Amino acid sequence: MKPRDIADLVLLAALWGASFLFMRVAAPHFGPLPLAALRVAGAALLLLPLLAMRSGLGGLRRHWRPIAVVGLTNSALPFLAFSLAALYIPAGLSSILNATSPMFGALIAMAWLREPSSASRIAGLGIGFIGVVLLAGDSNSLVAGQGAGLAIGLCLGASALYGFSACFAKRYLGPAESLAVATGSQVSAALVLALPAWWAWPASNPAPRQWLAVLALALFCTGIAYVLYFRLIARIGPARAIAVTFLVPAFAMLWAGVFLGEAVTVGMLALCALILLGTSLATGVLVLPRRTRHAR
Repeated sequence: MKPRDIADLVLLAALWGASFLFMRVAAPHFGPLPLAALRVAGAALLLLPLLAMRSGLGGLRRHWRPIAVVGLTNSALPFLAFSLAALYIPAGLSSILNATSPMFGALIAMAWLREPSSASRIAGLGIGFIGVVLLAGDSNSLVAGQGAGLAIGLCLGASALYGFSACFAKRYLGPAESLAVATGSQVSAALVLALPAWWAWPASNPAPRQWLAVLALALFCTGIAYVLYFRLIARIGPARAIAVTFLVPAFAMLWAGVFLGEAVTVGMLALCALILLGTSLATGVLVLPRRTRHAR
């Protein structure tokens, strides 16, 4: 990769890592539904003019049905799930669970798209699953409150939806321009969440600090992050661009430790490494060495 691509990759990981910090700050004051709605609405307002300047609105109209599905499964529901989880578990833990998204994507691709399996993929899925189970058990003992188990389940459900969305987009949105998919998904997610968010709007207006967190979450961690992500896919390909997932937990734990004082245990780091190892094997970033004829 060129230095510019590496810089974009690191910047994207830093932005997506910060999203867990901003959700942790804003969710208790806005509530999960309004927070998710504001996030996608702000991103849509940023991306729509960019798409119009690139004359991409026609592509959005042609593929609006599958794009609407992606908006529901890749933005509206996962953002809502992670916003709700932010009420109960630390930002670093949410980001580690989010890193299982490519693992779910690999599993769904093998089952639905009939992508070939391999020893590395099967081993990676097994290692990742073990890591998640151990992390969930360890986290329930570390995180106070009865909502930790529910929050972990929500994060894993959101990660599974991310995996499904990637496979769905690969099957039904191949001809569509990436920026049209990104923009349309945010618009459709905003439409889905608008009425529930209005119904669940907080009785008291949040403080400026919380509004700034929402603004940063929508514009930087969603809108600009999508532009960076799809630019990376165009330049270095999806297989390399997905490597950003492995960097996100490091930044999320860094931001949460610095700004929120969240503790990071040795056990969390070890299980994070185990999950990332399984995910990298399941997605083909790492491959188990093949035995040679002499060794056999």
